[in-house]
Amino acid sequence: MDVPEARTTCDEVLQTVADVVVADDAFLQTVLTAVLAEGHVLIEDVPGTGKTLTARSFADALGLSFSRIQFTPDLLPADITGTTIYREAEETFEFTAGPVFANFVLADEINRAPPKTQAALLEAMAEGQVTVDGETHALPDPFVVVATQNPVESEGVFPLPAAQTDRFLVKTAMGYPDPADEQGLLRARTRRDTATPSADTALGPDGVRALRAVPESVTVDDDVVGYIVDVVGRTRDDPRVEVGISPRGAQRLLEAARARAVIEGRDYVRPVDVTAMADPVLSHRLVRTTDATVDGTAAADVVADVVDAVPVPTVSVEDGETSAEG
Repeated sequence: MDVPEARTTCDEVLQTVADVVVADDAFLQTVLTAVLAEGHVLIEDVPGTGKTLTARSFADALGLSFSRIQFTPDLLPADITGTTIYREAEETFEFTAGPVFANFVLADEINRAPPKTQAALLEAMAEGQVTVDGETHALPDPFVVVATQNPVESEGVFPLPAAQTDRFLVKTAMGYPDPADEQGLLRARTRRDTATPSADTALGPDGVRALRAVPESVTVDDDVVGYIVDVVGRTRDDPRVEVGISPRGAQRLLEAARARAVIEGRDYVRPVDVTAMADPVLSHRLVRTTDATVDGTAAADVVADVVDAVPVPTVSVEDGETSAEG
């Protein structure tokens, strides 16, 4: 699959999901960017905005198997990964796979489960495998986790540790729909004889794997690489930041920028791809100082200030034209 074909495919997937989900185009593109970059998505938003429908619709549109895990305080790691059962008749042990064994896994309200259970996803998200009773089991390929959490409630929740949030390529939010979209949603609700909307299958596991291979062919100019390094480096020097972006975070920003370029139909990365993905890729990886937290400084504000402070390079593309980002 080449870049033009990949862009057409991405457009079809986005349109298929948009026909079902009432959400901003930029939000849907961010989710698809994470899928292309072989990453995972953390959606933080209030209940009732359509987070679950979004995850299921993307799974349907991509033609991937879907599994939903409801995280609760009494959820155990084995409830996610699976267990080994002894078969007395055969005198053998048999592994029974848990719900994490799907292409597209929705970890609903992930911060309601205790850290031990949350950690059951760490190996799965980082390595594409789980280890149960000393035996390692490979997860389906492709494998994508979309986790949701409610930012409003603080009782009965367990905040995700930095090591957990770092496994998510992007953190994003759906937000409320605009009045016109919300009117359409309510009008559709009045037609009770209408079936629940669903997304048509557009790809399949093989198609998704082919789509994910396309960003690897995207060219990244040395000036763009230097731009990423400058942005990441400035987060480490910011007085409001206790722990800046790690080298892994820099790599993930590069991967997200390449994936966005493919969605835009380009075989090269522009600085605008970096700036567009800086907030969803970097904000949740920053650890702010106590003073910054008390002052109400959001991580997104820090990233925005850093991006504004770093000079944007001018990138020359292969056809000889010059593109300046400002």
